[in-house]
Amino acid sequence: MPGGTDTTPDPLASVLDAARDAGWTTATLHLTGVADKAGFMELCARGLGLPDWFGRNWDALADCLGDLSWAPPARGRLIVVSGWQEYARAAPQEWAVAQEIFSSAVEHWRGAEAPLEIVLALG
Repeated sequence: MPGGTDTTPDPLASVLDAARDAGWTTATLHLTGVADKAGFMELCARGLGLPDWFGRNWDALADCLGDLSWAPPARGRLIVVSGWQEYARAAPQEWAVAQEIFSSAVEHWRGAEAPLEIVLALG
């Protein structure tokens, strides 16, 4: 976090670096502290660099991940979601919808010239 004093190395850094070295764009969604849909949507908007027209609702998130014409060209895209467990406990139905959208987006881009992968970090 900008301005923070945490110097703990990011365990995902090598994975993100490898993806970037292969020409993929990367994004990390750190969901720690997110307890509701509004917080989740705001984090997605900022963390994924979603376009201004992003409506901060489930349909808009699905639309943005299903049509990446708003995003810069890339050989592939990797999104790593960390700290999601707290949100999953606080809002299990919302988290289930988010997972469904993530899964559908990954499936949509499977086999495409520029695939999308979304990984849930466990640690």
